[in-house]
Amino acid sequence: MTPPAPSPGVFDGKVHLLPIRVYYEDTDFSGIVYHANYLRYFERGRSDFLRLAGISHTELRALDQPVAFAVVHMDISFKKAARIDDALVVRTYYEAMTGARFIARQRIDRGDDLVAEAIVQAVCIDAQGRARRPPPPVAQRLQTWFLPAPP
Repeated sequence: MTPPAPSPGVFDGKVHLLPIRVYYEDTDFSGIVYHANYLRYFERGRSDFLRLAGISHTELRALDQPVAFAVVHMDISFKKAARIDDALVVRTYYEAMTGARFIARQRIDRGDDLVAEAIVQAVCIDAQGRARRPPPPVAQRLQTWFLPAPP
């Protein structure tokens, strides 16, 4: 029997949905998710968005001129506390790409409740850590997933 692979989530239109369960290790002594773990949830959402869109980090490193993505700015608003055993959904979409810079919007929901939201700026970087435009095939794959900024 082949063991099951971890789920990269699904797309709902151009929005990526990644289910997350809150485990004991995610919480502080009060049973509430420790604030830094929301960054991990958002990172998983962005990584699995790319994976499902056909862009793997392994593939990016294997290019003749390797590239990666680095977060350069993130604004997070915490709305409600998530707690141990909560079933959450990380929603991710990309709205713009200018040169080497990407803008993603993310939110974490528990049912109908907004738990946290973030606006993320990331850049494509080369092996020396310098910003550079993503290779054309990568930019083209990403461009098909962009949604306009909300009003």
